[in-house]
Amino acid sequence: MNSTAPQFLFDFGSPNAFLSHEAIPAIEQRTGVKFEYVPILLGGIFKSTNNKSPAETLAGVKNKPAFMALETERFVRRFKVKPYVWNPFFPVNTLNLMRAAVAAQIEGVFERYVEAAFHHMWVEPKKMDDPEVAAKALGASGLDAAKLLTRAQEPEVKAKLIENTQAAVERGAFGSPTFFVGKEMFFGKEQLREVEELISGK
Repeated sequence: MNSTAPQFLFDFGSPNAFLSHEAIPAIEQRTGVKFEYVPILLGGIFKSTNNKSPAETLAGVKNKPAFMALETERFVRRFKVKPYVWNPFFPVNTLNLMRAAVAAQIEGVFERYVEAAFHHMWVEPKKMDDPEVAAKALGASGLDAAKLLTRAQEPEVKAKLIENTQAAVERGAFGSPTFFVGKEMFFGKEQLREVEELISGK
């Protein structure tokens, strides 16, 4: 593991993690630095930190949701990424998807898996917590879905996801997307600009 590599702590259930994922390749190109993707379970982080999803915290708040939407528009423009398609099944329980991400790391298909899972959550949204739907979607993306979803149930895979999630909380994380550059933590897609400045030595 490259300790100097910026880390991206993500959960497929977060639309802002999806937008960050879309923006990262251009940042990698500009800086010549590769991001290390770390699968975590957002539900586990929320539980440990007594945090709630933006969908819950913004409910009934005047003006803030409109500003968040504006912030997202600015992000989409700045990083020249496509906006996400709202997943009608939100919130989707991502436990098995995140476990399968750990399985995909072991199987050596992690990057393809990440691309596929984000795609089926936020580009062509599906009910990805339905095992049959998930298996079909991942299979359509050219992955051995049965193998990954079976491995997702292995004790060491489950343990690794828990370990990633607990380590994230211990380092200060309370949501996704979270980024670490060494010990420096950044939260939220808007801070990708600061991450880029830091890794490009500005």
